[in-house]
Amino acid sequence: MWVDPNLNDFYTRVSRIEKSHSKGYGFEATGTVGRKVKSSTFSRTAKILKPLAIGLALAVALKGTIHYYVGAQTYESRVSALAAGEGFDPVGAWMMHADPITLWVSAQLQVLGPR
Repeated sequence: MWVDPNLNDFYTRVSRIEKSHSKGYGFEATGTVGRKVKSSTFSRTAKILKPLAIGLALAVALKGTIHYYVGAQTYESRVSALAAGEGFDPVGAWMMHADPITLWVSAQLQVLGPR
């Protein structure tokens, strides 16, 4: 086809590459910037920490809402009864104790409106 045999070899390689690209295959040489970008450590830790932070915020909001609807005295009596239990009950009481953030959420709900 071409006078130079290197051009024939070049265009056959180009046609093979175009066929493989049309089929969806890809090629990336090491050390080059391609379609696939390596994720950094920050994005991996953010993928872990973001759901944990959302879960923690939801747990605190739930504790504050329970504290608001049940009342401070009833909430504290239920937590102390849970602390007197056996097995994992003291762990649950430690998690459900009225910390400052829970009290703040409860106070913010009281500002919004009465029960």
